[in-house]
Amino acid sequence: NNKSILLPNFTVKHSLKYFFTETPGAQSIPEYVVVAFVDEVPIGDFNSVRGADLKKDWIKFFEDHPQHLEWCILQSVDRHHFLKATIETLRQQLNQTEGVHILQKLDGCEWDDETGEINGFNQYGYDGEDFLALDLQTLTWITAKPQAAITKMKWDAQKVRVEENKKFFGDQCPEFLKEYLRYGRRFLQKTILPSVSLLQKTPFSPISCHATGFYPDRGLMFWRKDGEELHEGVDPGEILPNNDETFQMSIDLKLSSFTPEDWERYDCVFQLSAVKEHIVTKLDKTMIRTNWGKTGSSRVYKTAASCYEVVNKTFIF
Repeated sequence: NNKSILLPNFTVKHSLKYFFTETPGAQSIPEYVVVAFVDEVPIGDFNSVRGADLKKDWIKFFEDHPQHLEWCILQSVDRHHFLKATIETLRQQLNQTEGVHILQKLDGCEWDDETGEINGFNQYGYDGEDFLALDLQTLTWITAKPQAAITKMKWDAQKVRVEENKKFFGDQCPEFLKEYLRYGRRFLQKTILPSVSLLQKTPFSPISCHATGFYPDRGLMFWRKDGEELHEGVDPGEILPNNDETFQMSIDLKLSSFTPEDWERYDCVFQLSAVKEHIVTKLDKTMIRTNWGKTGSSRVYKTAASCYEVVNKTFIF
């Protein structure tokens, strides 16, 4: 059975992150997108086609704080203009007259609610590679590649902008984060344990340990033999979204890696971040769900691909 557990201290370090992507000239996608995350959970986004879109859990917060929403929208529009101008400047500097180029930005802050330590970050990537990062101690830009040297010199000389960065990442961002945490603690700290099953497509297929229905998406799965984690003969899968805002994942155990006599020595372990208890599933032939015979309960195993539509979004910074 799935359990919903509310923990008093879900994580010691909390974070507020903004992911920006500027892609002038791209087809079929918005030219500009920014997504805001609190503790890795999206709270809303803004793009150049439809404007702002809030996640349902956060609609009331922004209804109660209309001036903050207005500030977020104005900042989003301002960043759009800045990133678009920056990418045009880079294209000229690097003599890139053709093709679509991508400028990405990750910024935000982390707050340790035990020590009170605050760390800000402001990083840029260009065409999928690290480009520049702001050192908030020295208030200077650090280049990740030689092509960023000209931009570094220009931005280092913009003292007013650097001071604005210092104020935002050192003061405003942590205050926003704490305000978001006060409002969203109920659902940000929610954890749901999954149901775990053993699945097998054919008598010769790997045995899959499949967990579904967990939240948040910070799960870990592994096979053990005699209590020791296995690194060979296993094939871990990705964490995938379900259609009810929970997640699923699986890890395969190859039959060639053990003999029938060894079955009782194996088990599958699922761990969820911030939850002390683990779900341990013994490798038991009678408990395997199949779609080819009488083993286990004979329930049909439908692959995750046929049950869920997965939208894979990748950010590179």
